[in-house]
Amino acid sequence: MKIVTFGCRINTYESALIQQMLGDVPELVVVNTCAVTAEAERQCRQTIRRLKKENPKSSLIVTGCAAQLHPSVYAAMPEVDRVLGNREKLDKVCWSKTDKVLVGDMEQFFSIPVVTEFEGRTRAFIQVQQGCDHACTFCVVHSVRGHNKGVPIKQVLCQMRQLLEKGYQEFVVTGIDVTSYPYGFSSLIEHILTELPEIKRLRLGSLDPKGVDEHLIDLFGRYPALLGHMHLSVQAGDNLILKRMGRRHTREDVLKLVKKLRSVRPDIIFGADFITGFPTETEEQFEQTLALVREADLKLLHVFPFSVRPGTPSARMPMVSVDVRKKRAEKLRALGEKQLFSYLQGQIGKTDDVLIEENGQGFNTHYIRTRLTTTIAPGTIVRVKNKGIEGNELVAEA
Repeated sequence: MKIVTFGCRINTYESALIQQMLGDVPELVVVNTCAVTAEAERQCRQTIRRLKKENPKSSLIVTGCAAQLHPSVYAAMPEVDRVLGNREKLDKVCWSKTDKVLVGDMEQFFSIPVVTEFEGRTRAFIQVQQGCDHACTFCVVHSVRGHNKGVPIKQVLCQMRQLLEKGYQEFVVTGIDVTSYPYGFSSLIEHILTELPEIKRLRLGSLDPKGVDEHLIDLFGRYPALLGHMHLSVQAGDNLILKRMGRRHTREDVLKLVKKLRSVRPDIIFGADFITGFPTETEEQFEQTLALVREADLKLLHVFPFSVRPGTPSARMPMVSVDVRKKRAEKLRALGEKQLFSYLQGQIGKTDDVLIEENGQGFNTHYIRTRLTTTIAPGTIVRVKNKGIEGNELVAEA
């Protein structure tokens, strides 16, 4: 069986679940799609066509967010044999049915299954939450993932104990809107850190700045196992644009948050998501985004030109030209690369711990990809000394 995964860490988790549920099914290709942007969907369709050409005798099943959003589009593709929704892909029974399209209502109750094996991965992804109750004006996630729901804390701890027994040393806690975890996100993280002290590395998925509370900030100051890296869903640096996006935070909130976190963890590094050319965004408002990246000293940027999602409120707003969206994305990415390079230069000669993933490469505690000069077995955490820079990576020796 071949599984191709697009999009977020939740899809990575769910692809691992599919592998665990089905085992090695011969002549089966699964494409777990993403619908975050129109470009993401285009890449999914392109990959579906390519995979069918490469595997003409295989049954090809499409699932994920794009399948949930546009099931008829994928069902109409001649390369596709079946379409399963986000709810159905988590139900083993649905995989044995013969319906061409099985895409149900995400608001119907369903539990989040547990994955106890991540084939080919040295990090374990822990999905603790599903769905989103915050309808940002540019986003379709709430419609393809349903309302906020979570895994009880005891079940999370049980899953992590099973994975610890299998040798996983780094855990990534993730969800669609993870800080809205219904049983209290910072409480969950404290339970993990106190009840599973053998965990060496705990990393958090992308966080809503408004959802990071004082309790979580305090945990970063008290527990070294909570790694010094945080990725924030910022999206823009101008308050009016943030309001039109339907975001709950302001640029001042972001600046206060990074300042507080640096006060308890001086070495923490921040990443962030941004959308450029959101409807009505002026050049001056875009400059506010550039200024925020500098002021907050954000170093690991994920930048996307605005992508129109039909049916969302933003699709009815006055548009910025596609060319301007792309140019602003290029400019913001260039600033991010400059910020990152400056940080990497400051790391030369310093030591850090790296979890080796493959080919002598892995991520250090600050989520910087690091390449070692010697080959070390995957799954090993090794102390290294940084010797140089190659692209956006560090080169180090053990």
